[in-house]
Amino acid sequence: MLQELTIDNLAIIKHLSLDFSDQMTVLTGETGAGKSIIIDAVGLLAGGRGSQEYIRRGADKLSLQGQFALPQDPEFDHLLDSLGIDHEDGILIISREIYRRGRNVIRVNGQLINTATLRQIGSRLVDIQGQNEHQLLLQPEMHLGMLDQFAHNEVQKLLTRYQNEYQDYVKLKAAVSKKQNNEQQWAQRLDMLRYQVDEIAEANLKADEEEQLTSERDRLEHFQQINNALQQAVTVFNGGDQGAVLDQIATVMNSINEIAEFDGAYDSLSKSLNDAYYALQDVATEASQQLDLLEFDDNRLSEIDQRLTMIGDLEHKYGDSVKDVLDYYDQIKQELDSMEEAADSNSDLEERLSTAEEKLIKTGQQLSQVRQQAAHRLTKLVHQQLKELYMDKAFFEVHFAKQSRVHFTPTGIDEVEFYIQTNPGETMGPLARIASGGELSRVMLALKTIFAQNEGVTSIIFDEVDTGVSGRVAQAIADKIKVIANKSQVLCITHLPQVAAVAQHHFLIQKHVKDERTTTMVTILSDKERVNELARMLSGEKVTKLTKEHAEELLKMAQN
Repeated sequence: MLQELTIDNLAIIKHLSLDFSDQMTVLTGETGAGKSIIIDAVGLLAGGRGSQEYIRRGADKLSLQGQFALPQDPEFDHLLDSLGIDHEDGILIISREIYRRGRNVIRVNGQLINTATLRQIGSRLVDIQGQNEHQLLLQPEMHLGMLDQFAHNEVQKLLTRYQNEYQDYVKLKAAVSKKQNNEQQWAQRLDMLRYQVDEIAEANLKADEEEQLTSERDRLEHFQQINNALQQAVTVFNGGDQGAVLDQIATVMNSINEIAEFDGAYDSLSKSLNDAYYALQDVATEASQQLDLLEFDDNRLSEIDQRLTMIGDLEHKYGDSVKDVLDYYDQIKQELDSMEEAADSNSDLEERLSTAEEKLIKTGQQLSQVRQQAAHRLTKLVHQQLKELYMDKAFFEVHFAKQSRVHFTPTGIDEVEFYIQTNPGETMGPLARIASGGELSRVMLALKTIFAQNEGVTSIIFDEVDTGVSGRVAQAIADKIKVIANKSQVLCITHLPQVAAVAQHHFLIQKHVKDERTTTMVTILSDKERVNELARMLSGEKVTKLTKEHAEELLKMAQN
């Protein structure tokens, strides 16, 4: 459920902060006041496509934040856990910033995510029904998903089993096809992979080996220079023609130490000299130790050169670095294992494909039977809902296409489309061709009323779904939306007073012009203010005593 929404610099909204309650909240106001912008904000928080065009003129970015109470859904909990999103308190705070330069920053409970992940999360929180959803009804390819949504409990396990079997079938079919289409190419690829895997494996590469060998080679190649430098350091520090440097510095240090007490400057000089002396003493010791360890091995230098040459050859063939070569090895080893497994089973590959196909047909037919049973139940429920929406003469049907042979798809073997006969004597045909705009609104609302009984947890947004209706149909739509609000939180934009009257909460959206800039304001209406707004919706600009009385009656009837 959506609890709070904050909007900054979205279109004509400079700043807006709203608190939402359960059941039904209606948003009314003149066209262009910003009602749909509020819904757009919720849509963006649910993973909608963002655009720089949404940003208010003069602003560098738009910012949105929504607080949602989580539904009781173990699958949703598992999704959040897999994304590493903390949700122990049952609250999700989603924030989204869209910058004019193109950046898009999304956080859920402080965790950075991308738009695709937000869409996964948002689909479980918000269900926006508007003109676009009418368009979904006009797309037959979406109808099967709607049927599966209705029969989720019966369909899901079978559908998951079918999809797993379908993946196995597709892989086997691809393997058989690949092998049959080009046996020679298959064999050549297999030989090449074996050669490459053996060559890289035989090299026994280590991730940081090249850097270590290069460093060791540099030391051996510059042995004389290193030896001379260390020898010179040891000689200068510990003894030479002029005596040991450290002994001379020690003599000076002792002299300065004796005068340190006479002045702070001498004391500071004494400390600095002491530090320098002991540091140089450490250098002298380290140089002497390194000189003792230094040795030259011409054979080792040759070994290193050969090893680096071999590594360079492999990098030239398989990648720019040892890591790239090792990553390539992992990739081709996996492909080789897969191809060898297929090669080992060449004799029964076709047989395995045939078995997988039979298995898939059986599961697909079982899934189809469950869907047809669910379609029968859905048809009866839709008829009941359409009758209450004054389409009692209409006949709805979930049509399963007849197929001369089984056709596998990722979702099953069924092709489903919603059919309707709106009036007696007319042709039963596809919903997309037969239904008018107002009829589509009622069919969509009938389906959503049925689905809401199964969902019961989603925030459902109706964005002017009542377009094209009036009179008793408008009242029937209002009643349906109210029924849905008993199961789910509903936010509804409407121009119909009948719909506005049944809401428990009423927001009036208005736009104001100040300093030649337009901005949106929202007012939570009291009962008295609701009467005035309903009267405006009934009569237009001129509100009379009679329209107020009508509005009061409409509100009382809705509350009762």
